[in-house]
Amino acid sequence: MERKQFFKMVAALVLPIAIQNLINVGVTSADVIMLGKVGETVLSASSLAGQIYFIMTLIFFGLTSGAAVLTAQYWGKGDTRTIEKVLGISMRIGILTSIGFTVAVQLAPELLMKLFTNEQAVIEQGVKYLKIISCSYILSGITMVYFNVMRSVERVVIATVTYGISLVINVICNAIFIFGLLGAPVMGIRGAALGTLIARIFEVCVVTVYSWKFNDTVRFRWRDLFGRDPLLHKDFLKYSMPVMFNELAWGAGMAAITAIVGHLGSAAVAAHSVVQVSRQLAMVVSMGVAAAAAVVCGKAIGESRENLARLYASRFTKLAMGLGAAGGGLILIVSPVARALLNLSDQARSYLGFMMLVMAVFVLFQSVNCVWIVGIFRSGGDTKFGLYLDGLSLWGGSILLGVVCGFVLHIPMPWIYIVLCCDELLKMPFALLRYRSYRWLRNVTR
Repeated sequence: MERKQFFKMVAALVLPIAIQNLINVGVTSADVIMLGKVGETVLSASSLAGQIYFIMTLIFFGLTSGAAVLTAQYWGKGDTRTIEKVLGISMRIGILTSIGFTVAVQLAPELLMKLFTNEQAVIEQGVKYLKIISCSYILSGITMVYFNVMRSVERVVIATVTYGISLVINVICNAIFIFGLLGAPVMGIRGAALGTLIARIFEVCVVTVYSWKFNDTVRFRWRDLFGRDPLLHKDFLKYSMPVMFNELAWGAGMAAITAIVGHLGSAAVAAHSVVQVSRQLAMVVSMGVAAAAAVVCGKAIGESRENLARLYASRFTKLAMGLGAAGGGLILIVSPVARALLNLSDQARSYLGFMMLVMAVFVLFQSVNCVWIVGIFRSGGDTKFGLYLDGLSLWGGSILLGVVCGFVLHIPMPWIYIVLCCDELLKMPFALLRYRSYRWLRNVTR
């Protein structure tokens, strides 16, 4: 009976979260497919310009994942007022962060694009995209922070419904503005940015109505946005900042890998952008399991049921292994379809086949590491370990070796990609030791 209750509880969390992740991949996939029909240059430009938004969303994810260390355990304790205060702190930092990114992109879009590529045609298209898409950053910050905090108190369906409708709006608007349907002008890459902006406006409207009219469990209060609670603020910084820096370091590492690939030619960039979408598709359920693990294990710890938290952690680990293998198989299935459908050069198509094979192995390790570090460890307040492990394995491992192999030894592109994907394999033994030590299991509520 207990086992059935566990899987029922996990399914209620994982399925909506996985659908949300799938929808987010769908938004990226829509851009890749439609812009891939336009040409390789605009596809590469949107992929590289999207790295800036990607880094910003990782900050939001890190911020709210750190907040979930507190909110999940306080949810188990039944203290919703403290959760509202944590929501206010998260929203304040999220809005300030998105304002900073918006200003930076509006003032220096060309400079930011030059960080990722030296091809002038790609830079020019990326600037067109950034000028419009940056107007959606603040809207995205509000939506992501609110829905991610609601996730930690088991309110996940509203986000799934909102993102699902938003995806439909995005795809329709993309088609209209990219290709000039229904009498609209042909906008190309700017049409993709405009479609995304319209979808983000819809999302923030839903958040506003839902938080004020329908959510009586955990309410957003304006006074919490500006309020001060020294002890809670100290706890928030203690557990959220390492996670935020962890996600920022990981996101910056992914952007650095994209920049390395970007300087190896537009064919490599185009193939990499397709592989990244495939990776996200393969990881949607695993990311959902990681998020569920943070909530379920954190709630059990907040209820002072440590033995139950250990049992749950073991079950989540087994789920991660199975899902990682399934994700790798999915990539192998998608690979020939992507090469046949997209308008890629022969060189890019050749790169894509090899890189997909590498990614199929990569996601197996990423699935398990993600559930441990993002889910189980953070549920007990163990947020610094992931920061150190990701920083060393990514920056001191795959990126450093990738730079040496690419720009010093001049190894061919496909083999460089193996090096750039080795970080998940490097950190697996250390994550396993941490998991078995149970040093991550702590009650952090006051």
